[in-house]
Amino acid sequence: MKKATALFLSVISLDALSNELDVLIDASNALVDQINTGILLSGAALEYSYEGGYLSDGTVSSSAHISSEQLDAYNNALAGMYDYQPYGNVQEVLQQQATEELELMNNAVDTFTEVVVDMIQVVEVAELATEASTPDEQAEVQEYVSTNQEILTISQEQVDTYNQSVDDIETHANAASAFLGVASNEEAVAFLQTGAENNNSDANLASVTYDANRQWVRMAWEGTNNATAVYLNGTNFGLDLYVTESDILTAGSESELYLTGPTHLGYQCFMYGQECSEG
Repeated sequence: MKKATALFLSVISLDALSNELDVLIDASNALVDQINTGILLSGAALEYSYEGGYLSDGTVSSSAHISSEQLDAYNNALAGMYDYQPYGNVQEVLQQQATEELELMNNAVDTFTEVVVDMIQVVEVAELATEASTPDEQAEVQEYVSTNQEILTISQEQVDTYNQSVDDIETHANAASAFLGVASNEEAVAFLQTGAENNNSDANLASVTYDANRQWVRMAWEGTNNATAVYLNGTNFGLDLYVTESDILTAGSESELYLTGPTHLGYQCFMYGQECSEG
């Protein structure tokens, strides 16, 4: 079975979001250090030059110089603060969370496809048994199964891996969809952003979760016992993200994973490229 292609979002790393302030801290302190050295040199000059006999080697002033690189770094850091967001950026946090969930989902799909390939013989058995319409054909199935029972047998471990993988796929797909759904809604993003501001907290440090039972995306603010949540069931901001099982399976029937898989193509076509129906 063809593995699903990993999905990636173009989002800014959360580390970069806090880096603007760090850059300003480093750049401004670098200048302060130079100015401090200049003050120390000037103070010493004022205090002791009148007495005579208190000479430097003539290079102390150069250690107080501010270089062009330091100047540029400081001015660039000032410019970088123009778009700095002290309360973080809720939309980017949600997108980053979605990216992580999509990666976990794709890992689960990899596990799923591997175990399905390991169990692929069940497709062949089902096809042979279903197509056996005469006693002779049924006898052929009986002989085939008896002869190949060992390789046709599926283990409990394989089933457990399969079951866990489909659970993981659904869990991470839902979480990613929830985060992206909220991130694409301007009113919801603004509501959560206000939550960060009202709690004097940084969205980048918030605990972000999707709760399937409560049907919300929730951001718990660091340093507080408070949280802000957005419902996904039509209660808030027109966000009504839930669809039926039929909708999900219909969408799946149009996916590349299904259309290139053994249950759609058939065992012989999937495994050997034989007996493939056209169209």
